[in-house]
Amino acid sequence: MKTERYNIECSLSLPVDRQRSSTNQQRSGLASIAEIIFDNELCTSFLNYASSHHLTLFQLGLSIFYVFLFKLTHGETDLCIGSINANRYRSELVNIIGMFVSTLPYHIQLDPHWSFEEVVKHVQEKCLSILEHSHYPLQHILGDNRLNQSNVSFLETMFDFISVSKDMGYLSLNDTNLEQVSLEQSAEVSKFDFSLTFEHNPSSDNKRLSCRFVCSHDLFEKSTISQIAERFQYMFEQLFQTLPGNISMIDMSSSINKVCLILPEEAEEMELVVFHRLKDIVNEETTVISLRNHIYLFQVYYNTVW
Repeated sequence: MKTERYNIECSLSLPVDRQRSSTNQQRSGLASIAEIIFDNELCTSFLNYASSHHLTLFQLGLSIFYVFLFKLTHGETDLCIGSINANRYRSELVNIIGMFVSTLPYHIQLDPHWSFEEVVKHVQEKCLSILEHSHYPLQHILGDNRLNQSNVSFLETMFDFISVSKDMGYLSLNDTNLEQVSLEQSAEVSKFDFSLTFEHNPSSDNKRLSCRFVCSHDLFEKSTISQIAERFQYMFEQLFQTLPGNISMIDMSSSINKVCLILPEEAEEMELVVFHRLKDIVNEETTVISLRNHIYLFQVYYNTVW
C-alpha cells in the first residue's frame, strides 16, 4: 500500500469552529449533520457520466470529494482520506457471515491544472491499484510508517458510497425476515472528524441520490456543516447540471481551479459591497472602470481561494 511522500500525521486545513485539544483527545460523540438530496435530473446526469466514463459510483463520488477538499482547504493538493472496504478479496469469503471490513487509505496528489476528467482518470487508476493491495492490514501500513492509529489524521476524514440493492427489502436469514434501517437513524453519532457518505437508491421515487456530511460537533457547529453542504451541492451542480441546449455549467476539460465554492448570493453580495465602497467617486467613467477592476480582483481572489 503506497502512502509515500505524504505526511501521514498532517491534518487537512478544514474550516473548523474549534480546535481539538492536544492534551484531551476525548470525544463527545456528538455530530453535526447536513443532508443533500439531489433531484432526478442531477442523479441521471451523475449516473450517465459514470457509465460513459466506465467508472464505479464510488470512483466518481471520490473524485468529486477530492476536488471539493482541494477547494475547501484553499488549494491543498496532497490529500489522503480513509474509506471502509468489505475486504472480501477472495471468492470463498464472499458468502461467509462475519466482519471482514478494513479501512483503506486513499492518497492522491492533485495537479491544480488538471481538469475534472483528468482527476477522474487518476482516481480510477488509484482505486484499482489500492484494491489490489486491500488485503494488507491497516495496522501493517501504520507499522511500516512507525505510527499508531491515534495520531493518523487521514483516519479522521472518511468517504463512503452506499448503493442500496433493489432486493434489500426482502432479506431473510434462517427464515427470519430482516428489516431495512434508514441511514438517518444510525448516523447521529460522529465516529470521525469529517465524513461524507453518498447513497444511491434506485428504488426510491424522490431520493435516488443523496449524501450526508456527518462531522464531529467537537470541531464543527451545525451551521458550519450546513454551509459546507451548500457549497458541495453548488459544486455538484456545476459539474452535472445542464443548461438549455444541453450545455454544462462548466467545461469538464477546464482546470479544477475553475470550480467555485462561492454561492451565487455571496457573489452578488460581494459585488454590492464593492459598488457601495465606490459610490463616493464623482467621475462616472472612473467609477465604471474602478468598479470593474474591483469586481475582477474579487473574482480572481475568491476563485483562487474557493
